Amino acid sequence: MREESVHRTISTERAGAVGRSAPRPDGTLKVTGQFAYSSDLWVSGMVWGTTLRSPHAAARIRSIDVRKALALDGVHAVLTHEDVPGAKTYGMKVADQPVLAIDEVRYQGEPVALVAADDPRTAKRAAALVQVDYELLEPVTDAGRALDEATRHVHPGGNLVRHVKIRHGDVAAARARADVVVSGEYEVGMQDQAFLGPESGLALPTEDGGVELHVSSQWLHKDLEQIAPCLGLPVDKVRLTLAGVGGAFGGREDLSVHVHACMLALRLGKPVKMVYSREESFFGHVHRHPAKMRFEHGATRDGKLVHVKAELLMDGGAYTSTSPVVIANACYFVAGAYEVPSAEIDGFAVFSNNPPCGAMRGFGAVQSTYGCESNMDKLARELGMDPLELRLRNAMTTGTVLPTGQAVDGPAPVAELLADLRDRPLPPPGSELLPGGLANTSRGEGIRRGVGYAIGVKAIGYSGGVDDISTARVVLSAAGGEPVVSVHTAAAECGQGITTVQCQIASTELGVSRVVVLPADTAIGDAGSASASRLTWMSGGAVQGACRLVARELLRRAAERTGRPVAALALRDEHVVDPAGTALVPIAELVGSGDLERVFEFHHRPTSTIDPETGQGDAHIAYAFAAHRAVVDVDVDLGLVKVVELATAQDVGKAMNPLSVAGQIEGGSAQGLGLAVMEEILLDEHGHVRNPSFTDYLIPTILDVPSMPISLYEFPHPDSPYGLNGVGEPPTLSSTPAIVNALRAATGLDLARVPVRPQDIALASG
Repeated sequence: MREESVHRTISTERAGAVGRSAPRPDGTLKVTGQFAYSSDLWVSGMVWGTTLRSPHAAARIRSIDVRKALALDGVHAVLTHEDVPGAKTYGMKVADQPVLAIDEVRYQGEPVALVAADDPRTAKRAAALVQVDYELLEPVTDAGRALDEATRHVHPGGNLVRHVKIRHGDVAAARARADVVVSGEYEVGMQDQAFLGPESGLALPTEDGGVELHVSSQWLHKDLEQIAPCLGLPVDKVRLTLAGVGGAFGGREDLSVHVHACMLALRLGKPVKMVYSREESFFGHVHRHPAKMRFEHGATRDGKLVHVKAELLMDGGAYTSTSPVVIANACYFVAGAYEVPSAEIDGFAVFSNNPPCGAMRGFGAVQSTYGCESNMDKLARELGMDPLELRLRNAMTTGTVLPTGQAVDGPAPVAELLADLRDRPLPPPGSELLPGGLANTSRGEGIRRGVGYAIGVKAIGYSGGVDDISTARVVLSAAGGEPVVSVHTAAAECGQGITTVQCQIASTELGVSRVVVLPADTAIGDAGSASASRLTWMSGGAVQGACRLVARELLRRAAERTGRPVAALALRDEHVVDPAGTALVPIAELVGSGDLERVFEFHHRPTSTIDPETGQGDAHIAYAFAAHRAVVDVDVDLGLVKVVELATAQDVGKAMNPLSVAGQIEGGSAQGLGLAVMEEILLDEHGHVRNPSFTDYLIPTILDVPSMPISLYEFPHPDSPYGLNGVGEPPTLSSTPAIVNALRAATGLDLARVPVRPQDIALASG
């Protein structure tokens, strides 16, 4: 009865075929406000949970007194670390993050206690009554000093999370051959995913002593892997169902309300709902790693690269999260989408008492691409060469050997993408609002226009020897004389459109227009994360594989009935057809009164780990490329910027749903724009967040987003379903540096740090 009270979104659609702009099953519900997000969940008799968080970035906990909170009318429970029933810590890669702080807090906002009450207001009042005696410590907030011997250790093992070392070719000899060597130092601020749906979930205790959790997530099975040990339960007593997700972008890979809501539900034997406020959300998820980078590019006089040297420092904040793989990914692609004969690369991720950092769209490659593309423009200026020509002269191709020693064996259309942008007409002057927008702040004096280019490359899918898998169950049945396909995976629909793609694949493979996508949950095998631009490739491959097993059985039955060979039959328009397209038998008749069910587990090709001393190894399955051309107007007196146009050329392998692909590119480009000129979490010297709200943390609005013409290229990848490639992350790689390169072209300033603030332009220009 309780389960029936929980809203479970089941997506049904008359699916279009692969390659068409099929409508989204959840689209109308979302734009009309009828879609149920995780924060909308409700069941009778539920209570509300809230979290008491540390106001300090670094402190020892002397004592916690919960008596006043428990005495408040309407309070059901107050829990601390002593009430955690199982493992006290969890983590994506390393289990170093406490469920509730034990004897120390390591960042502002770290969870210390939980409260369950009749309503949210009472829960928050009670949380404020919990008395915590802190002994303040000197916080480690400067990542640049984290590895100094004199710096306090955030964790007992020291402040180094990981050092990634890549050595390719003879850098010393290559440097001696270089006619021109340029170096530059670049910095990227801490960006927030800024998803609009705050963290939330509903935990339901079950009769067998287990718990069901309905939660917004990117990876249900990784959540389960961390939650069950903390609850002291076997995994078969913890079931997760994906609730409506209001955006993610990496910020929902780590746990938030998950263990807390389940702990309260199990303690009380009642349903418990938790929803973060907007301010709490800034403390409740990881952010993009701030980075400081030093680059050196060497080239011959005619513009051929001979070496790249780079050193990267990333602030991972208080806990490990995914920092080890983020710094690795940054280093893998720090040399950009270019032929580079030799490279010397060192990447360091460190602990600090700043907020934890982890996955965000682009996953390390955003930072390194910004540094690389900025220094490429600097090299072009030193050579007296057009920046686009320099890029074309060094463009990566199929067969290029990366700094990791792996040869690119799939499409690498770098020159094609750059040439597309070069040949695209520029927008005419005066075609957009002036910098400052509708406020008419700028009157037109001192406005300069700039054009900038950038290109980025990133691996698709899990790398470094991970056996990436995705599982799908496909059931074909007949209802009312019509065939219906049900698809069940654990793939997380975060707004990127995987539900639609699953409908399209099932329709294409089975010739059936009516497709049902069941709610994603842990009752089916792992789908992996909605990250790494992998989900359409991996879950799409699983759905395709399961459908083809169903199709094989259907065609076998049809061959028996018609006396024709299987090879002469196909599925189309709800029928089995012959080579001429003539309908022979309805699919519904072949299915009959039973169900035809198949399960398929999809794996990508094997990869290997990289050598820890040289960084060499075949770590990746595929690469994705995107290029941007930015046109900006800058009021150099006021420092105001208007991005006039942000054109994209991207290889998508196969546009499974062209409209959805365009939406991904536009969204990723907008996030890159935000990082370029406005988005940053600001910290004070004590590690405190100064702007945890959408009043002070600025994200692009509709008035900030420019015209975004898109050129989609389809160079099929030989190893993927339908030749598709990942599309979600590449636009974030090149959009930021293209905009900043355009700002440099307009102003002549170095602008070595993003986001670029008005004062960076106005004060320097003045």
